[in-house]
Amino acid sequence: MAAQKINEALEHIAKAEKYLKTGFLKWKPDYDSAATEYGKAAVAFKNAKQFDQAREACLREAEAHENNKALFHAAKAYEQAGMMLKEMQRLPEAVQLIEKASMMYLENGTPDTAAIALERAGKLIENVSPEKAVQLYQQAASVFENEERLRQALEMLGKASRLLVRGRRLDEAALSLQKEKSIYKEIENYPTCYKKTIAQVLVHLHRNDYVAAERCVRESYSIPGFNGSEDCAALEQLLEGYDQQDQDQVSEVCNSPLFKYMDNDYAKLGLTLVVPGGGKKKKSPNAAQDKARGPAAVGSHADEEEDEYSGGLC
Repeated sequence: MAAQKINEALEHIAKAEKYLKTGFLKWKPDYDSAATEYGKAAVAFKNAKQFDQAREACLREAEAHENNKALFHAAKAYEQAGMMLKEMQRLPEAVQLIEKASMMYLENGTPDTAAIALERAGKLIENVSPEKAVQLYQQAASVFENEERLRQALEMLGKASRLLVRGRRLDEAALSLQKEKSIYKEIENYPTCYKKTIAQVLVHLHRNDYVAAERCVRESYSIPGFNGSEDCAALEQLLEGYDQQDQDQVSEVCNSPLFKYMDNDYAKLGLTLVVPGGGKKKKSPNAAQDKARGPAAVGSHADEEEDEYSGGLC
């Protein structure tokens, strides 16, 4: 079966090369027919799992389409060549070709297809190079935003923000979240603005920038419905605990369902948040009672503890 497909592919390549030849009665290569044959060869090589030869056929197809000024079809062929590289686990090279395809889509006047290609490239490289994935998602968001497809732009920005948090690139994450929040406010999705404010505050506190976190909450009072929401109350309690170095209060807020059921990357920020100086614990009930009853009570309480263990541990 594989051998048959390989022979079929080679036949298509031979036909393509024949279409490209010129002679006394044929002054100009037939790029369109050649591109079609190279495309068929690529499919046959792919079915035979000869991915490197399929990639080469795709590149030849793309070149033929370019010579024929068919940019959209050339871009599609470059994208297919990238997918063949993906099959060979040559991901950085795959992303380069898909990026090239996206630029050609833009040049051709099909920005939506360009943005989708950039998103596809981001997904391919996310686990290998998160930094590159962030760049690709941000580029896709920019294209969608220029086309006023704001919901798709937000989806791309959200992916970029989460990757930035995961990579501890917190300064960039703060800016990315602010961009998200501004667009959500523009489309009047106010409840999501509240969630983005929580994420922003957590990022700022992990940056040890209490002032920026407080300013973030203060500025959010202008968002309809934020003042008086459970999000606002929780953030005020969080900032109060952080400012007073009360680790118990901070942990209580960050372990609440409001924080724990956020996107995983932000929930982790809450669960790992430590106040400056390591924080202070709330006093035990006995300590509070002893303080109220005076020094004698403290001595009496200590005597009781001593008596309890006076006979040893056996």
